Amino acid sequence: MTQFPATLKPLFRSPALFSRFPDLIAAESTRHGGVSPAPYSSLNLGLSTKDDPGHVQENCNRFWQALGVLPTQVASSHQIHGAEILTVTQPGQYQGYDALVTNQANTVLTVTVADCTPILIYDPVQGVVAAVHAGWRGTVQHIASQAVERMRDEFGTNPADCFAYIGTCIDECSFEVGEEVAEQFLETHKRFDPTVGKYFVDLKAANQEQLVQAGVRKNHIEVSGYSTVLHNCDYFSYRLENGQTGRMLAAIGIITSKHLLTN
Repeated sequence: MTQFPATLKPLFRSPALFSRFPDLIAAESTRHGGVSPAPYSSLNLGLSTKDDPGHVQENCNRFWQALGVLPTQVASSHQIHGAEILTVTQPGQYQGYDALVTNQANTVLTVTVADCTPILIYDPVQGVVAAVHAGWRGTVQHIASQAVERMRDEFGTNPADCFAYIGTCIDECSFEVGEEVAEQFLETHKRFDPTVGKYFVDLKAANQEQLVQAGVRKNHIEVSGYSTVLHNCDYFSYRLENGQTGRMLAAIGIITSKHLLTN
């Protein structure tokens, strides 16, 4: 992933994996560069929060302008922490989906996160992209591999051609869960800590293994080195901030002609 000096406090970071594709927009926002006051400071991009909607709109405008994307090119969904996938045919706001897939150029897919795992997938051969919101429920329902299967079934994607980015989320050492959640994960993706009597789950590792099992090459997968908890100065964490926090966006789309937006 692109690295920046701390003093620059970027609005977003872009996965290094996708840098070879000049027509591809792929990024995840940070918490910097917006106008929202605490506890949403400052680039809150989540309309589901109690932040002033005007602040969120201004933050969104700044984020899309920085990427050279028009808001009218964006597709999003109200997520329900499930595994429903929508094949998007045009930009817009949808309801009830945790993954979006499209082969439409100039349509940018987004997912909203603040601890859950964002996953961005690109098939450069068929020109298909996917944006996935993988909370723990979506992860145990294999939403990432289901997204790859949707790309294959709808658009003829060969999973071996895909490139995938597993984004910034809650890290394993911070994701403490009870036995009822832990029992739904493989032994290799969890550990029991007898000192606290709880399990800790690795969402990044679980989703990476699912992508590989779906046919994505391991050397075509980049995993974020950041954590919403350990790097809370740069990212929002719902758990660490007791639900009173903002949201990040992860976005991906094929843009054939960037729009230079001006104020």
